Amino acid sequence: MAVSRETLGQARRWVVKIGSAMITDEGRGLDAAAIEAWVAQLAELHAEGRDVIIVSSGAVAEGMRRLGWRARPKALAELQAAAAVGQMGLVQGWEAAFQKHGIRTAQILLTHEDVSDRQRYLNARNTLRTLTRLRVVPVINENDTVAFEEIRFGDNDTLGALVANLVEAELYVILTDQHGMYDRDPRAHADARFLSEVSAGDPALERMAGGGAGTLGRGGMLTKVRAAAKAARSGTATLLAWGREPEVLRRVARGEPIGTL
Repeated sequence: MAVSRETLGQARRWVVKIGSAMITDEGRGLDAAAIEAWVAQLAELHAEGRDVIIVSSGAVAEGMRRLGWRARPKALAELQAAAAVGQMGLVQGWEAAFQKHGIRTAQILLTHEDVSDRQRYLNARNTLRTLTRLRVVPVINENDTVAFEEIRFGDNDTLGALVANLVEAELYVILTDQHGMYDRDPRAHADARFLSEVSAGDPALERMAGGGAGTLGRGGMLTKVRAAAKAARSGTATLLAWGREPEVLRRVARGEPIGTL
């Protein structure tokens, strides 16, 4: 199905990616209230018969908080250790929120090899399809504890796009700390123009996106633009929206003009 603003509510299979800054309240720890608010909206979509898959950042950021680290470490072994510590709290947070709505969850950790190797790709796809058929909500993250530099996705925006490819999702929603995409960085340019709808294949988007990841995550607007292009290869539309927007997922489902499609 071709997804437009008017038909967003008809999308049957959603992949929703939420970044570290959103989930951990800018590194202050897992934001349980925000997770519960997103889950309440996802539970409604689930009850309507939609397949919902979550790609959740936040393991490293939560691990940093638990370990008392203020700066993101550069050493891979320390990043892996932080991810291992933080993944415990991250999964518990999602599971507890969904349990309140009587919905089962499943944890899936992926590496680049899992989608580049044909047999692993098929195994991952079959597992995800089986879980959604059983009305279980998969919560996916990169397997930071074992992935090494050469095989890492590099950011969960890309991982979410590859998951959208895996399950042939109709809609990929990225909840971020920006209201959407602008033609230039709005933090540096007061006259930046908001882009409500763009083509994922437009080469000008990468120039507009530039760089600049936050301190907690590895991504930035550039990775989101590239992820949207990857998702589009399997016919998936991508929507970038501010994760703190009140009732953001309900409003996306209603086709309201929020975020960048």
